[in-house]
Amino acid sequence: MPSEILVVGGVAIVALIVLTMLFKAIWRVAEPNEALIISGLGAHTRNELADSLGFKIVTGKGTAVLPGFQTSRRLRLDSRATNLQVNCVTQQGIPVQVRGVVIYKVGDDFTSIANAARRFLDQQDSMNGAIHELFTGHLRSIIGNLTVEDLILNRERLTSETRSSAADEMSKLGLVVDSLQIQEIEDETGYITNLGKPHAAKIAASARIAEAQRDQEATEAEQIAAANKAAAWRDAQIKQASYQAEIDEAQARSRQSGPLSEATARQEVVVQETRTAELEAQLSEQRLQSQVRKPADAKAYETVTLSQAERDARIAQAEAEAKETELRAVAQASQVKQAAAADAESVRLRGEAAAAATRATGLSEAEAAKARGLAEAEAAKARGLAEAEAIRARSEALRENQEAVIAQQLAENWPQIVEAGAKAFGNVDHMVVLNGAQGIEEMLAKALTLGGTGLGLARTLLAGGSPAAAQAAVQQDGASVNGAEPTTKNAVDAAS
Repeated sequence: MPSEILVVGGVAIVALIVLTMLFKAIWRVAEPNEALIISGLGAHTRNELADSLGFKIVTGKGTAVLPGFQTSRRLRLDSRATNLQVNCVTQQGIPVQVRGVVIYKVGDDFTSIANAARRFLDQQDSMNGAIHELFTGHLRSIIGNLTVEDLILNRERLTSETRSSAADEMSKLGLVVDSLQIQEIEDETGYITNLGKPHAAKIAASARIAEAQRDQEATEAEQIAAANKAAAWRDAQIKQASYQAEIDEAQARSRQSGPLSEATARQEVVVQETRTAELEAQLSEQRLQSQVRKPADAKAYETVTLSQAERDARIAQAEAEAKETELRAVAQASQVKQAAAADAESVRLRGEAAAAATRATGLSEAEAAKARGLAEAEAAKARGLAEAEAIRARSEALRENQEAVIAQQLAENWPQIVEAGAKAFGNVDHMVVLNGAQGIEEMLAKALTLGGTGLGLARTLLAGGSPAAAQAAVQQDGASVNGAEPTTKNAVDAAS
């Protein structure tokens, strides 16, 4: 199976190659600047010229050419040029030589192509010779009817008549003229040269006359210029002499006024220095104004403005608060007035009701209060008698054993007494202990002996002393603690 596929593929490729080669062998394409002339079996143009033509013309496209039955040849349609050089005689019998160039090509229509193919298909290189002979003959015939002046002055007539006379022959040859130019016309006799001499002489004479006139005008201008030059030189000498006199006078004045100039120069220097000092002073003043005064004024203005604004704001706020307070007070007064009226009416009504109730209960409460008062009086009398008896017993105990009672009271209130005595150290900002641990122990012992102050106070009061004396004893004990260093026994004795 794979071998059959390969065989079929090979056959297809060979067939394609054969077809390509066959197509290239029979297919012909005409270039844009050429025409294909096909002759042979079945080679006919499908138009009105088909009967008269025995071949086929193809331009700008391709066509099939059967090898062995048809043949194809190419006819160039691009432009060609040939130079013309004609020796001939004018109407005046003057021999001249005319040189020019003619540019031509095969016509684009089928008739022109057919005519050119029949005449030049195998002889395309001989077209230039045929065209040269054709135009040479027409130029000789036309120049024989013209004068040399016509040839020189009206070359366009020569070219147009030449093209018109050769048009019929060119059409029969299947050619068209693109351009015909007459380049030069020469003669061996010098007729053309002599023809221009009168005009040249006239022009030369006019030129000499114009040159002479220009020379005369130039000479006159030179003389006037010389006179003006002399006058100018004279004026210049006069002015130079005047200037020299002024220079001499100035030099003399300069020599005489040397010291004056120096003094004047020094004066100018002083003036300039004074002006400089003034300018520097003004500059300093302006700098002071710009750097100190103006910023200070601006700061003061800012401060005043801010103060005024703050003051106005506070005034406005105070006024607003006062107005608000006034309105609130008015509202509260109105509210209080209404509430007071309502309360007064309520109180009046309640008072009337309470008065009736009070009158009803007053008598009963009076009787009850009287009974309670009698009972309370009896109880107070009994408490008074009991308290008096207790005081009497305490005073008797104090007279009999004063030390024991005071010691008992001090023992019960000893923590409070020590706390009150320790408050004396609260007034000390800085304490220096000189004897180390012993000093600390002494200070603590002194704080504990403050209880003796209470004992002395009690004894003073029991002995009939005044409270002022007791207070003085207490202050003396506090001073001994803050200042000197009395012993515990001395503090107790002072208090007693």
